[in-house]
Amino acid sequence: MFASAGKPGLFGVPCGTNYPDAIAHGLLRRLDGMPPEVLAKTEIFVNTSRMKKDIQVAFETGKTRFLPRTRLLTEIGLDPGFMDLPVPVSSLRRRLELSQLVRHFLRQEPQFAIRSSVFDLSDSLAQLLSEMQDEGVTPEDIRNLKVQDASGHWQKSLQFLSIIFEFFGPEVARTPSPEDRLRQIVDRLEAQWAKSPPDHPILVAGSTGSRGTTARFMSLVARLPNGAVILPGVDFDMSGSVWNAIRTPDHAAFEHPQERMARIGERLGISPREIAPWDEVQPPNAIRNRLISLALRPAPVTDQWMREGPAFKDVETATEALSLIEAPDMRIESNAVALILRHAAETGKKAALITPDRDLARRVTALLDRWDIAPDDSAGIPLNQTPPGRLLRHLVGFMGQSLSAEDLLVLLKHPLSARGSEGDEGRGYHLLWTRELEVHLRRHGPAFPERDDLLHWAIKSGEDKEDKDARYHWAGWVADVKEVLTEAQERPLGQHVDHLVELGAILVKGPKGEDDSELWAQNAGREVLRLIHDLRQEAEHGGTLTVLEFADLFRAVLGRGIARDPEPKHPEIMIWGTLEARALNADLVILGGLNETVWPQSVGQDPWFSRDMRKQAGLLSPEQSTGLAAHDFQQAIGAPDVVITRAKRDAEAETVASRWLIRLTNLMAGMSDEGRAALAAMRERGQKWIDLAEEIDRPDFTLPAARRPSPRPPVEARPRQLSVTRIETLIRDPYDIYASRILRLSKLDPLSRDPDVRERGTALHAIMEAYLSQIADESHEAAVARFLSVAEDVLEREVAWPSARRVWLGRIRRVASQIIQRESALLTEGQPAGIEAKGAMHIPEVDFSLTCKADRIDRLEDGTFAIYDYKSGSPPSEKQTRYFNIQLHLEAAMMEAGGFDDVPRGHVSKIAYLGLGTKLTDTTLPLEPGEDVKIRKRLADLIKAYDTVEQGYSARRMMASVRYTTDFEHLSRYGEWTDSDEPVPEDLA
Repeated sequence: MFASAGKPGLFGVPCGTNYPDAIAHGLLRRLDGMPPEVLAKTEIFVNTSRMKKDIQVAFETGKTRFLPRTRLLTEIGLDPGFMDLPVPVSSLRRRLELSQLVRHFLRQEPQFAIRSSVFDLSDSLAQLLSEMQDEGVTPEDIRNLKVQDASGHWQKSLQFLSIIFEFFGPEVARTPSPEDRLRQIVDRLEAQWAKSPPDHPILVAGSTGSRGTTARFMSLVARLPNGAVILPGVDFDMSGSVWNAIRTPDHAAFEHPQERMARIGERLGISPREIAPWDEVQPPNAIRNRLISLALRPAPVTDQWMREGPAFKDVETATEALSLIEAPDMRIESNAVALILRHAAETGKKAALITPDRDLARRVTALLDRWDIAPDDSAGIPLNQTPPGRLLRHLVGFMGQSLSAEDLLVLLKHPLSARGSEGDEGRGYHLLWTRELEVHLRRHGPAFPERDDLLHWAIKSGEDKEDKDARYHWAGWVADVKEVLTEAQERPLGQHVDHLVELGAILVKGPKGEDDSELWAQNAGREVLRLIHDLRQEAEHGGTLTVLEFADLFRAVLGRGIARDPEPKHPEIMIWGTLEARALNADLVILGGLNETVWPQSVGQDPWFSRDMRKQAGLLSPEQSTGLAAHDFQQAIGAPDVVITRAKRDAEAETVASRWLIRLTNLMAGMSDEGRAALAAMRERGQKWIDLAEEIDRPDFTLPAARRPSPRPPVEARPRQLSVTRIETLIRDPYDIYASRILRLSKLDPLSRDPDVRERGTALHAIMEAYLSQIADESHEAAVARFLSVAEDVLEREVAWPSARRVWLGRIRRVASQIIQRESALLTEGQPAGIEAKGAMHIPEVDFSLTCKADRIDRLEDGTFAIYDYKSGSPPSEKQTRYFNIQLHLEAAMMEAGGFDDVPRGHVSKIAYLGLGTKLTDTTLPLEPGEDVKIRKRLADLIKAYDTVEQGYSARRMMASVRYTTDFEHLSRYGEWTDSDEPVPEDLA
């Protein structure tokens, strides 16, 4: 019916053609004049649900007729004649069974892979078994591989694979996998159709036969008297020599977009040039198809560019509807794509963004939302990015851990938390108390709040008894959630799943709620619930897992799930994956993300076989995925109107253009003047969209750059008391004093505080205080041992980060002996008279008070005193000490005035800054009599200057370095002005 007598029915549709319309038009043309029931009996097998839908729509031309039966290739086994075959095992069960073997293998061979890769390895094993069944590779083929194995890695892998083959190999009689069942179905069809071929037309459309069993079925259909295989995106412009070049079994051939067409032709015993056009409809731009065909020539024949390139005519016609956007970054690329789709929606064009880059698709979707355009995204949303998926992903990641303040607030702030609460303890109060708890934890900690910390906050923060009781109950619920999460039992998979669902329900219900339906209410929740049901159903095959193993498994399973939004979408604006490019029923096509490692994606590493081993065994080449992506690119770029986009830089570094784009631009740049002019025109058209994309986020107004501020508040509002450490701030950055003491602003501490210099300084001061409070007559070795013991106790008590405790204790161990030597030398000069001594001093002539806490004050042998200050890093230089870091000078003046509690008044003869860093440096200055008077006068003059209306609090007045940062640089708008600018006074009321 479709092919010449004795020849298989192998057909093709040119690149760029509307594939579903071509299928329908070609079939109706061939069945013209036949009884109408022939069309009703016709079966069309397709590879994707979208292709099935598009072909069904293509037959709806407004005429009254029967419609063919359109089915997915995976639905072959649903026919009644195959009901005797066993139901295939679910892919989840197979992966769970494999994961138990992998887990045991990694316990025996821990150097093979990390434990967290158990499910990934199980997944790769499942894919390997599926591929072996598809390609007809037996375990014996694997065992007979000739491999040079100097390290013994392959031998261990082979031993493990042999065990896998014993349980799951293609030759084992057990519940079949879906691939194995499909192979059995094709075997049976081959035997049946050899005796009694179907009397109705059967077509296979959309597939290129990239998998062995699918290719067998396609070959079987093509040989039927009424069968036809219709390949998408066939390059009818290639010569015989080029077809012969891509039929060679090398890597370059596998990467060519037409390689699969050549293979299916070989399987059917015909030359690829004998693939006949299925329909008479011409492609939108036949000249562009020829240009792309030339650009994608395989490596062995790219020398043809030298001959055919200069002779190529009508390049301008080929590219007049082709634009090239080479955006400077991903933001501009997303903006440009969104603007193009918006313009298409306004002008009534049917447009599609085709990209494998899901990040680009999400950014474009978010941008289109500002214009109320919801694109029809065929890929859906990964379950782990939906609200219920994120909640369960957070919970499973926190199980078995002591929750930090940041982790706790992640759970409390989740949009599904406390959704089942009603009344005073409802969602509104939950959010209010969560925010108040966050502020408390930021300011006061601790980093890892426990039940007592939460209950104490609730009691202290309540306004009245009723409010305190409500907060107390809520804080108790939060503590319950936290404590249930810390359970870390090893248990069967089913119990882990039940525990996770119970945790999710507790969090969604809230303190007094009883309804957890919000967790499963939306489409995404129902998909998550279905996944959990599948896990429960197959739990007996998952074995016993630790909390960490279950977390890895659940995240892997959740990451493979997809939720599709059932809300209505824009009917003419679509986002497709590369597979959907084969349908190509759009007027405007945007090929987005044309960068290496994106399109095509980088070939992943096979944990079991090298490229050569796969070739020996008869498995698929890793480059075949690149060839399939190249085919989708060639098909899509043949559309009527095409825009190619890429970002020159991603979030981390410069990018490399896709190899196909490089080939096209190199060919055009070198073929002729016409080619270069056409390439320049493509870029010029793209540049217009880039210019618009840069404008889209630019505000309609411009603000003048801020000037270096020097605010002058009223004198009565200026501070009358500072600590000695803040005097340096007043000298270096008066604006900091203005913001913190006059405006009373304070930096909101981060939740996830890192153990920074301030934390380390606090810990080191606490260690020195504890050590010096227990001075004894002991040997150097005993003193070092006591010092290290004190350090370990203090770090355990004061530092919440286990890793920081270990690192800091290691540093202290390296310098402990030197610290004790220095302390012993100081003790020969005098004895401590005050540790962490509090002091204060009032300067009546300017009505100003000074406060401090001195690290250490020693009474020397001659009756004078020495004041020491410990620095966690390098101490200031002598010059800095005299002009900026005058902390100890001020403490000396305070000492002379008798301003310290429990420390007698006396003369200070020495001050010293003692470094406690990796190098024990110090800065020591002797003090002559009368220096306290001088420093006191300097302070009085400084305060007196700031007590005048004319003196402003200038930003960054005398910074130590350009890189010196403060907490209020954003407030002063530093960056809009520089340190060399003159301060601009501003009088404040």
